[in-house]
Amino acid sequence: MRKIIAVAAGLLMLLAVNWSILGREALLKNGQVVLLDLAPVDPRSLMQGDYMALRFKVADQLFGRGVTPKETEDGRIIVKLDEHGVGNFVRRDDGKPLGAGEVALRYRIRNSQVKFATNGFFFQEGHASDYQHARYGEFRVAPSGDLLLTHLRGEKLERLGKPEH
Repeated sequence: MRKIIAVAAGLLMLLAVNWSILGREALLKNGQVVLLDLAPVDPRSLMQGDYMALRFKVADQLFGRGVTPKETEDGRIIVKLDEHGVGNFVRRDDGKPLGAGEVALRYRIRNSQVKFATNGFFFQEGHASDYQHARYGEFRVAPSGDLLLTHLRGEKLERLGKPEH
């Protein structure tokens, strides 16, 4: 009986993991592309080994520059996309319907910091110079506001790093 329970529990865990993977793959394939301006970070933490520390200007617009959010609840903000797909802060999500060109983005508060999907971009060892001029984070966004950081982009909106095959 214990063996059956262990096998069933293992199968349920595999099913849950695969369901999550399928959801992320669908988001990568079908999610709306939104670019967010990067904000300056502490230069000592900008490049740490094989990742780049990230902050986004919309977080500063939401809570103020250098201000530690006193809130602990996660939420959503509304951004309006410009002609290049760059999201500009409009308001906190107050339940009102989205206007033309507006997109909801889910944020989380972790360790008194605002996170949009992540606060770091990982890259292959030895490729830090490919990303040192990053200006935008490229996200794929689901209708729910969930998002995934997929690339970093430069000043001219070009994708940084080595081309994907």
